[in-house]
Amino acid sequence: MKQSTAHPNRLVRLLLSPWHPTAESFSGWALASVVANAGITVSGAAVRVTGSGLGCPTWPRCTPDSFVPVAHPELSMATMLVEFGNRLVTFLVLAVGFACLVSALRLRPARRSLLLLTLFQPLGVVAQALWGGLVVRTMLNPFTVSVHFLLSIGLVAACWTLYRRSREGDGPVRPLVHRDIRRLGHVLVPAVFALLLAGVTATGTGPHSGDELASRFDLDIESVVRLHADVAYLVVGLTFALAFALRVTGAPREARRAALALLGVELLQGVIGYTQYFLAVPAFLVGVHVLGATLVWIFALRAVTALRVREAAEEAPAPSPTGVPAAV
Repeated sequence: MKQSTAHPNRLVRLLLSPWHPTAESFSGWALASVVANAGITVSGAAVRVTGSGLGCPTWPRCTPDSFVPVAHPELSMATMLVEFGNRLVTFLVLAVGFACLVSALRLRPARRSLLLLTLFQPLGVVAQALWGGLVVRTMLNPFTVSVHFLLSIGLVAACWTLYRRSREGDGPVRPLVHRDIRRLGHVLVPAVFALLLAGVTATGTGPHSGDELASRFDLDIESVVRLHADVAYLVVGLTFALAFALRVTGAPREARRAALALLGVELLQGVIGYTQYFLAVPAFLVGVHVLGATLVWIFALRAVTALRVREAAEEAPAPSPTGVPAAV
């Protein structure tokens, strides 16, 4: 049988690549998992800002009588299609996750570290789907909606880790920068996560709940938004400090570019955030802001993982056929 990389048709090569994986094709599927999981956060935001959160009011069915959208006197077909489309994206994410899993099982030489990381994807998608059912059954309770987003963020982190590990060896970690700079990076990641927490709290307090029947957090929106902005300033300050430290210490180019890219994404996200605030939070910009938040998370993970590298694992010496240890 021909290897997938030898087939003249690009689509066939793509479909066969999980069964006949190469290091390059596995890395490609891992990157696809990052994109797919980021994409479902955006499609979920589209459901909310279009008021389609209860377009399919039951789970796992779309309507009480059907798994797919059908004409219903009490439901809008448009909102049903939006919500059902988001559910279909889940199957795409699951398919990409299984492609990564099959690739890891078939990859030679086998890498146990990659196989373990790929298990997070199908398990995480199933957990995410079940939690999505809880979101519907709780009538879009802001707490369950917030956790739904954070689960996707966790899956994005697992997928990014898989992608990064697929492009390096299984040897011990070798730092590329000073220890204190790495510590700064380790502080940056939880700071970005805190920013996401503040963001979902602001979203759960403000408009665009996903449906007029959905509840909201009983918090003062002005105070929540100010807290979100304060955490954003902290994150931007930490990122600037990281970029500056990498610059003055002559760190590797990849690390410096990753930190600058993160800073650029954060500043752009800040412009979007202030614009939506002064325009009374238009729905479209809320969706763009969710995309920006996801990109900030991905670029933060990229910046931190660029501060170190893993070399190829050293192979154990072959035993001497005479039983006498080989001379070193």
